[in-house]
Amino acid sequence: MEKKEIKNKIPGNVIPCLWSYSIDDIDIRSDKEIIITQVLNYGDAERIKWLHSVYDETDIREIVLSPLLGRWFEKVLNFWEIILKIKIPKEKKEKAIFRLGPS
Repeated sequence: MEKKEIKNKIPGNVIPCLWSYSIDDIDIRSDKEIIITQVLNYGDAERIKWLHSVYDETDIREIVLSPLLGRWFEKVLNFWEIILKIKIPKEKKEKAIFRLGPS
C-alpha cells in the first residue's frame, strides 16, 4: 500500500476532538496514536473521513489493536473492533477502557 502524503495541519473541525491537547504542539506524524484515538472516540463521519485521508487503514488498525490505556469509551472500542474486523485481547481491552469510578 502506498504511503499517504500527510498534511501537517489539523483542520478546524477536528480540533474539538483534541480538546485536552495543545494544537500547536501536536505533530500529525509523531502523535498519530493520540490523534487516531481521539478522533475515533469523539469524531463524527466528517472527522473520521479526514482521519482516513491522513492515515492508512493499517495505521488505524494498529492503534485500535494496541489501544492507549484508559483512553477509550467501551462502546466506541467495541464498535471499531467490529468495523475493522479485529479482536483486541481481553486484558488489553479492559485496560484501555476509560472508567470514572474505582475498578
